[in-house]
Amino acid sequence: MTALEDAAPAAERIEVTRVIPAAPHEVFAVLRDPQGHVDIDASGMLMDAEGAPVSAVGDRFLVHMDREALGDLPMGKYDVEVVITAYEPDREIAWTIEGTIRPPLRHVYGYRLEPADGGTRVTSYCDWSDLREDYRPFLTFPIVPESALKGTLGILDRTVRRRARAGSAPTGA
Repeated sequence: MTALEDAAPAAERIEVTRVIPAAPHEVFAVLRDPQGHVDIDASGMLMDAEGAPVSAVGDRFLVHMDREALGDLPMGKYDVEVVITAYEPDREIAWTIEGTIRPPLRHVYGYRLEPADGGTRVTSYCDWSDLREDYRPFLTFPIVPESALKGTLGILDRTVRRRARAGSAPTGA
């Protein structure tokens, strides 16, 4: 056996975790909201979203993208549909993407939420283990780097706090 044959297979999933000082339902409210995805995106690709907050596996919403933010492929602006693949309120939400590439790539993004001292332990993940074999020679994964997943968790923290403050702001004159 050569050293190359001995090497472990490349990881096909990345995960990052952060404790956010909020209740799971507050975090989940942002994650189920199409505009919430745009609000917390650290990759710079998500420009806007259309659709109602999701509530079940199979729900979909539209996201307007700009791949130029990554500078890796000359795709420019395009639209994708987010298709919910896991939905457990206040515990987990995951989705795949249907977009310009047909058939779809079958990579999955998601969040797991667990109660923790001081708030909610949020794990963001990207899993490309089910990526179509015929696409593997042409694509580099992860598309969104681990640093962007970490950045998104920081923005999620800020967004949850801002939404909580906005919801508790006094109304009227």
